[in-house]
Amino acid sequence: MTSHLHALCIDAHDPVGLSGFWEGFLGWEQVDDPDDGIVLLPGDDTGFRLRFLPTDEPKSVQNPMHFDLTSTSLDDQQAVVAKALDLGARHIDIGQTPDDGHFVLADPEGNEFCVIEPGNAFLAECGFIGALACDGSQAVGYFWSRALGWPLVWDQDQETAVRSPHGGPKVTWGGPPLMERAARDRLRFDLALPAGGDQQAEVDRLLALGATRVETPGDNGWVVLADPDGQEFRVLSPR
Repeated sequence: MTSHLHALCIDAHDPVGLSGFWEGFLGWEQVDDPDDGIVLLPGDDTGFRLRFLPTDEPKSVQNPMHFDLTSTSLDDQQAVVAKALDLGARHIDIGQTPDDGHFVLADPEGNEFCVIEPGNAFLAECGFIGALACDGSQAVGYFWSRALGWPLVWDQDQETAVRSPHGGPKVTWGGPPLMERAARDRLRFDLALPAGGDQQAEVDRLLALGATRVETPGDNGWVVLADPDGQEFRVLSPR
C-alpha cells in the first residue's frame, strides 16, 4: 500500500502563534493532533494538512520549500498581500527584481512564501495554494513521483513537478544549483499509510526507491527517512 502525503510539518518557536497566522490567512480549521503539534485541516482541495511542531533551533538559511499562492486579479493579489501583512507577515528580499510580478513575503517566523501574479499559466488549474515550490534535483522529483504515485506534470531543463491525480497544489523542484541546506529543514513531509498498512514494507519500498534511513521508530512509532537530496521526512505508523 503506497503511503500518501498526510501533512507538511513546520517547525516553530511559537506553534500557537504561527498556526494562528496561517489559520487566519488560509481560513483552515484547527484540530487536535495526537503527535503533540497543532494541525490545520485544509478547507479546499489542498489534500494535506499543516502540522506545527515546537523547536528551539533558530532559522539560519532560506527554507528549501515555500508556498506559491495564486491570485485572480491585480486587485486580488494586492488584497492577499494586505491580508498577510495585517496578520503579521512582512515583505522580504530574496533577489527578486522590480520587474517580477510576484510578491515575496515571510510569515511571523520568517518562513518565505510568494503571492503570484494573476494569469500564471502553470498554476491555472490549481487552488489558492498553487504550488509547494522546493529546491531540489531532477532525481528527487522522480523519487517523489514514484513514492507518492503522483504523475510528473513537468519535466524540463532538470525542473520537475508532480501533482496528485485528485488535484490540489503542484509540488515542484527547481533543479540546480541547489541552495545551502540547514542541519535540519524546518519544513518536512509526513507520509501516512491507510489503516492496516504495513509500515515496514512501505519503508523498504521507499529505501529501494532511493531514500536513506535517518531514525528508526521509537515510542512515537514513526520512521524518519531522507529523500535522495537529503530532505528528511517521516513515515507514520498506521492508525
